[in-house]
Amino acid sequence: MNLETLKRRFLEYLEIERGRSLKTIENYDRYLSTFLSFTKASKPDEITDELIRSYRLWLNRKPSGKSLDGRPDTLKKKTQNYYLIAVRSFLKYLMRCGIESLSPERIELAKTPERSLDLISSLELERLLSSPEGEDLKSLRDKAILELLFSTGLRVSELCSLSRDLDPDADEFSIRGKGDKVRVVFVSERAKEALRTYLEKRVDVDDALFIQLSKNKESKNDKRLSPRSVERIVQSYARKAGITKKVTPHVVRHSFATDLLQNGADLRSVQALLGHAHIGTTQIYTHVTDTHLKEIHKRYHKNK
Repeated sequence: MNLETLKRRFLEYLEIERGRSLKTIENYDRYLSTFLSFTKASKPDEITDELIRSYRLWLNRKPSGKSLDGRPDTLKKKTQNYYLIAVRSFLKYLMRCGIESLSPERIELAKTPERSLDLISSLELERLLSSPEGEDLKSLRDKAILELLFSTGLRVSELCSLSRDLDPDADEFSIRGKGDKVRVVFVSERAKEALRTYLEKRVDVDDALFIQLSKNKESKNDKRLSPRSVERIVQSYARKAGITKKVTPHVVRHSFATDLLQNGADLRSVQALLGHAHIGTTQIYTHVTDTHLKEIHKRYHKNK
Protein backbone atom coordinates (compact mmCIF):
# COMPACT_ATOMS: atom_id res chain seq x y z
CA MET A 1 0.00 0.00 0.00
CA ASN A 2 1.13 3.55 -0.65
CA LEU A 3 1.63 6.08 2.15
CA GLU A 4 -1.54 8.04 1.38
CA THR A 5 -3.65 4.91 1.88
CA LEU A 6 -1.74 4.01 5.04
CA LYS A 7 -2.19 7.55 6.34
CA ARG A 8 -5.96 7.26 5.88
CA ARG A 9 -6.00 3.92 7.70
CA PHE A 10 -3.87 5.37 10.51
CA LEU A 11 -6.33 8.24 10.98
CA GLU A 12 -9.22 5.76 11.05
CA TYR A 13 -7.30 3.74 13.65
CA LEU A 14 -6.89 6.85 15.81
CA GLU A 15 -10.61 7.59 15.57
CA ILE A 16 -12.06 4.09 16.05
CA GLU A 17 -9.56 2.15 18.16
CA ARG A 18 -7.81 4.94 20.06
CA GLY A 19 -10.90 7.11 20.50
CA ARG A 20 -9.10 10.35 19.63
CA SER A 21 -11.17 13.49 19.11
CA LEU A 22 -12.00 14.69 15.60
CA LYS A 23 -9.92 17.82 16.24
CA THR A 24 -6.86 15.66 17.07
CA ILE A 25 -7.40 13.59 13.92
CA GLU A 26 -7.74 16.77 11.87
CA ASN A 27 -4.40 18.01 13.26
CA TYR A 28 -2.64 14.68 12.59
CA ASP A 29 -4.01 14.72 9.04
CA ARG A 30 -2.59 18.20 8.50
CA TYR A 31 0.83 17.36 9.98
CA LEU A 32 1.17 14.12 7.99
CA SER A 33 -0.06 15.72 4.77
CA THR A 34 2.64 18.38 5.20
CA PHE A 35 5.24 15.65 5.70
CA LEU A 36 4.17 13.65 2.61
CA SER A 37 3.90 16.80 0.49
CA PHE A 38 7.44 17.88 1.40
CA THR A 39 9.15 14.49 1.16
CA LYS A 40 7.27 13.21 -1.93
CA ALA A 41 7.60 9.73 -0.39
CA SER A 42 5.02 7.24 -1.64
CA LYS A 43 6.12 3.98 0.01
CA PRO A 44 6.99 3.17 3.65
CA ASP A 45 10.53 2.06 2.83
CA GLU A 46 11.23 5.48 1.29
CA ILE A 47 11.14 7.11 4.75
CA THR A 48 14.82 7.22 5.72
CA ASP A 49 17.09 9.02 8.19
CA GLU A 50 18.19 11.37 5.43
CA LEU A 51 14.59 12.18 4.51
CA ILE A 52 13.76 12.98 8.15
CA ARG A 53 16.88 15.13 8.46
CA SER A 54 15.86 17.18 5.39
CA TYR A 55 12.32 17.52 6.73
CA ARG A 56 13.57 18.74 10.11
CA LEU A 57 15.77 21.36 8.45
CA TRP A 58 12.78 22.53 6.40
CA LEU A 59 10.58 22.74 9.52
CA ASN A 60 13.25 24.68 11.39
CA ARG A 61 13.45 27.24 8.57
CA LYS A 62 9.74 27.34 7.75
CA PRO A 63 8.38 30.93 7.95
CA SER A 64 5.51 31.57 10.37
CA GLY A 65 4.69 35.23 9.96
CA LYS A 66 6.74 38.13 11.30
CA SER A 67 8.18 38.85 14.73
CA LEU A 68 7.54 42.08 16.67
CA ASP A 69 10.54 43.78 15.04
CA GLY A 70 9.17 43.00 11.57
CA ARG A 71 11.68 40.30 10.66
CA PRO A 72 10.48 36.93 9.31
CA ASP A 73 9.76 34.48 12.13
CA THR A 74 10.10 30.70 12.01
CA LEU A 75 8.20 27.83 13.62
CA LYS A 76 8.75 27.52 17.35
CA LYS A 77 10.47 24.33 18.55
CA LYS A 78 7.27 23.25 20.28
CA THR A 79 5.31 23.56 17.02
CA GLN A 80 8.01 21.68 15.11
CA ASN A 81 7.62 18.86 17.62
CA TYR A 82 3.90 18.56 16.84
CA TYR A 83 4.82 17.75 13.24
CA LEU A 84 7.49 15.26 14.34
CA ILE A 85 5.24 13.55 16.89
CA ALA A 86 2.67 12.93 14.15
CA VAL A 87 5.29 11.27 11.94
CA ARG A 88 6.61 9.22 14.87
CA SER A 89 3.10 8.03 15.76
CA PHE A 90 2.49 7.10 12.13
CA LEU A 91 5.72 5.05 12.06
CA LYS A 92 4.67 3.29 15.28
CA TYR A 93 1.41 2.36 13.58
CA LEU A 94 3.31 0.96 10.57
CA MET A 95 5.49 -1.10 12.92
CA ARG A 96 2.37 -2.37 14.70
CA CYS A 97 1.00 -3.49 11.32
CA GLY A 98 4.27 -5.28 10.47
CA ILE A 99 5.12 -2.85 7.66
CA GLU A 100 8.83 -2.20 7.07
CA SER A 101 9.79 1.44 7.48
CA LEU A 102 12.04 3.69 9.57
CA SER A 103 12.02 2.93 13.29
CA PRO A 104 10.05 5.64 15.19
CA GLU A 105 12.88 5.79 17.77
CA ARG A 106 15.07 7.34 15.06
CA ILE A 107 13.08 10.58 15.35
CA GLU A 108 14.23 12.74 18.24
CA LEU A 109 12.19 15.75 19.24
CA ALA A 110 13.68 19.24 19.28
CA LYS A 111 14.81 20.60 22.63
CA THR A 112 12.34 23.18 23.86
CA PRO A 113 12.83 25.90 26.46
CA GLU A 114 11.28 25.25 29.86
CA ARG A 115 7.67 26.29 29.86
CA SER A 116 6.90 29.51 31.73
CA LEU A 117 3.65 30.25 33.52
CA ASP A 118 1.40 33.25 33.01
CA LEU A 119 0.22 33.98 36.54
CA ILE A 120 -1.81 36.66 38.25
CA SER A 121 -1.55 37.53 41.93
CA SER A 122 -4.14 36.47 44.50
CA LEU A 123 -5.33 40.08 44.72
CA GLU A 124 -5.72 40.29 40.93
CA LEU A 125 -7.58 36.99 40.95
CA GLU A 126 -10.01 38.24 43.61
CA ARG A 127 -10.63 41.42 41.60
CA LEU A 128 -11.31 39.29 38.52
CA LEU A 129 -13.79 37.02 40.33
CA SER A 130 -15.59 40.05 41.78
CA SER A 131 -15.85 41.93 38.47
CA PRO A 132 -19.32 40.74 37.34
CA GLU A 133 -21.52 42.89 39.60
CA GLY A 134 -24.98 43.16 38.05
CA GLU A 135 -28.11 41.10 38.69
CA ASP A 136 -28.92 40.69 35.00
CA LEU A 137 -28.60 37.25 33.41
CA LYS A 138 -25.35 38.07 31.61
CA SER A 139 -23.60 39.24 34.77
CA LEU A 140 -24.87 36.21 36.71
CA ARG A 141 -23.73 33.89 33.91
CA ASP A 142 -20.28 35.45 33.78
CA LYS A 143 -19.94 35.32 37.59
CA ALA A 144 -20.77 31.60 37.51
CA ILE A 145 -18.24 31.01 34.70
CA LEU A 146 -15.38 32.69 36.58
CA GLU A 147 -16.18 31.06 39.92
CA LEU A 148 -16.52 27.61 38.37
CA LEU A 149 -13.26 27.95 36.43
CA PHE A 150 -11.32 28.77 39.60
CA SER A 151 -13.13 26.28 41.85
CA THR A 152 -12.65 23.27 39.54
CA GLY A 153 -9.61 24.03 37.37
CA LEU A 154 -11.63 23.00 34.31
CA ARG A 155 -10.23 23.47 30.83
CA VAL A 156 -12.30 25.96 28.85
CA SER A 157 -13.49 23.22 26.46
CA GLU A 158 -14.63 21.16 29.46
CA LEU A 159 -16.51 24.12 30.90
CA CYS A 160 -18.29 24.72 27.59
CA SER A 161 -19.34 21.05 27.37
CA LEU A 162 -21.32 21.19 30.64
CA SER A 163 -25.07 20.64 30.51
CA ARG A 164 -27.82 22.37 32.41
CA ASP A 165 -28.67 19.22 34.38
CA LEU A 166 -25.60 19.88 36.55
CA ASP A 167 -26.77 19.95 40.19
CA PRO A 168 -25.84 23.40 41.61
CA ASP A 169 -26.02 22.01 45.16
CA ALA A 170 -23.58 19.15 44.54
CA ASP A 171 -20.07 19.40 45.99
CA GLU A 172 -18.57 17.52 43.04
CA PHE A 173 -19.27 16.24 39.54
CA SER A 174 -17.56 14.12 36.89
CA ILE A 175 -16.15 15.59 33.70
CA ARG A 176 -14.92 13.86 30.57
CA GLY A 177 -11.72 15.61 29.58
CA LYS A 178 -8.69 15.22 27.33
CA GLY A 179 -8.12 11.73 25.97
CA ASP A 180 -11.74 10.88 26.82
CA LYS A 181 -10.69 10.40 30.46
CA VAL A 182 -13.19 10.98 33.25
CA ARG A 183 -12.20 12.73 36.49
CA VAL A 184 -13.98 14.23 39.47
CA VAL A 185 -13.84 17.98 40.14
CA PHE A 186 -15.02 19.80 43.25
CA VAL A 187 -17.18 22.90 43.61
CA SER A 188 -16.65 25.61 46.23
CA GLU A 189 -19.52 27.25 48.13
CA ARG A 190 -18.93 30.48 46.19
CA ALA A 191 -19.18 28.65 42.87
CA LYS A 192 -22.32 26.77 43.96
CA GLU A 193 -23.99 30.00 45.01
CA ALA A 194 -23.08 31.66 41.69
CA LEU A 195 -24.44 28.68 39.75
CA ARG A 196 -27.70 28.58 41.73
CA THR A 197 -28.32 32.30 41.24
CA TYR A 198 -27.59 32.07 37.52
CA LEU A 199 -29.79 29.01 36.92
CA GLU A 200 -32.69 30.49 38.88
CA LYS A 201 -32.66 33.45 36.49
CA ARG A 202 -32.75 31.26 33.37
CA VAL A 203 -36.15 31.03 31.63
CA ASP A 204 -35.07 29.28 28.42
CA VAL A 205 -35.06 25.53 27.79
CA ASP A 206 -31.60 25.21 26.22
CA ASP A 207 -29.66 22.14 27.38
CA ALA A 208 -26.29 23.93 27.65
CA LEU A 209 -25.17 25.23 31.05
CA PHE A 210 -23.57 28.36 29.62
CA ILE A 211 -25.35 29.98 26.71
CA GLN A 212 -25.00 32.90 24.33
CA LEU A 213 -27.35 35.73 25.21
CA SER A 214 -28.30 37.16 21.84
CA LYS A 215 -29.71 40.66 21.65
CA ASN A 216 -31.42 39.75 18.39
CA LYS A 217 -35.08 39.27 19.25
CA GLU A 218 -35.59 37.17 16.12
CA SER A 219 -33.19 34.55 17.49
CA LYS A 220 -35.43 31.96 19.16
CA ASN A 221 -32.76 29.57 20.32
CA ASP A 222 -29.90 30.39 22.67
CA LYS A 223 -26.78 28.45 21.85
CA ARG A 224 -23.93 26.90 23.80
CA LEU A 225 -21.02 29.26 24.46
CA SER A 226 -17.87 28.45 22.52
CA PRO A 227 -14.39 28.36 24.12
CA ARG A 228 -13.49 31.50 22.18
CA SER A 229 -16.53 33.30 23.60
CA VAL A 230 -15.51 32.34 27.15
CA GLU A 231 -11.98 33.60 26.46
CA ARG A 232 -13.42 36.98 25.41
CA ILE A 233 -15.57 37.09 28.54
CA VAL A 234 -12.58 36.43 30.82
CA GLN A 235 -10.43 39.01 29.02
CA SER A 236 -13.14 41.68 29.26
CA TYR A 237 -13.47 41.22 33.03
CA ALA A 238 -9.68 41.22 33.44
CA ARG A 239 -9.60 44.65 31.78
CA LYS A 240 -12.46 45.80 34.01
CA ALA A 241 -10.48 44.58 37.06
CA GLY A 242 -7.50 46.68 35.96
CA ILE A 243 -5.26 43.69 35.22
CA THR A 244 -2.73 44.63 32.55
CA LYS A 245 -1.51 41.08 31.89
CA LYS A 246 -3.25 38.89 29.33
CA VAL A 247 -5.74 36.77 31.28
CA THR A 248 -7.32 33.66 29.75
CA PRO A 249 -9.34 30.73 31.17
CA HIS A 250 -6.06 28.80 31.24
CA VAL A 251 -4.49 31.46 33.46
CA VAL A 252 -7.37 30.89 35.91
CA ARG A 253 -6.59 27.16 35.70
CA HIS A 254 -2.96 27.96 36.58
CA SER A 255 -4.22 29.97 39.57
CA PHE A 256 -6.28 26.97 40.69
CA ALA A 257 -3.20 24.70 40.60
CA THR A 258 -0.81 27.11 42.30
CA ASP A 259 -3.39 27.91 45.00
CA LEU A 260 -3.62 24.20 45.86
CA LEU A 261 0.15 23.74 45.98
CA GLN A 262 0.78 26.88 47.99
CA ASN A 263 -1.72 25.66 50.58
CA GLY A 264 -0.03 22.27 50.98
CA ALA A 265 -1.54 19.96 48.33
CA ASP A 266 0.80 17.31 46.95
CA LEU A 267 1.75 17.18 43.28
CA ARG A 268 0.02 13.85 42.57
CA SER A 269 -3.30 15.14 43.89
CA VAL A 270 -3.02 18.30 41.78
CA GLN A 271 -2.21 16.13 38.76
CA ALA A 272 -5.44 14.17 39.30
CA LEU A 273 -7.53 17.32 39.82
CA LEU A 274 -6.16 18.92 36.64
CA GLY A 275 -6.57 15.74 34.60
CA HIS A 276 -2.92 15.63 33.51
CA ALA A 277 -1.89 12.31 31.99
CA HIS A 278 1.74 12.75 33.06
CA ILE A 279 3.18 14.14 36.30
CA GLY A 280 5.78 16.03 34.25
CA THR A 281 3.04 18.34 32.96
CA THR A 282 2.06 19.22 36.53
CA GLN A 283 5.66 19.83 37.60
CA ILE A 284 5.72 23.20 35.81
CA TYR A 285 3.99 24.59 38.89
CA THR A 286 6.60 23.55 41.44
CA HIS A 287 9.10 26.35 40.79
CA VAL A 288 6.51 29.03 41.61
CA THR A 289 5.33 27.36 44.82
CA ASP A 290 8.61 26.34 46.41
CA THR A 291 8.24 28.19 49.71
CA HIS A 292 11.25 26.35 51.11
CA LEU A 293 13.59 28.16 48.71
CA LYS A 294 11.97 31.47 49.62
CA GLU A 295 12.70 30.84 53.31
CA ILE A 296 16.31 29.87 52.55
CA HIS A 297 16.77 33.11 50.61
CA LYS A 298 15.29 35.22 53.41
CA ARG A 299 17.38 33.53 56.07
CA TYR A 300 20.78 33.47 54.40
CA HIS A 301 20.91 36.21 51.79
CA LYS A 302 22.87 39.23 53.14
CA ASN A 303 20.61 41.87 51.55
CA LYS A 304 17.61 41.08 53.72
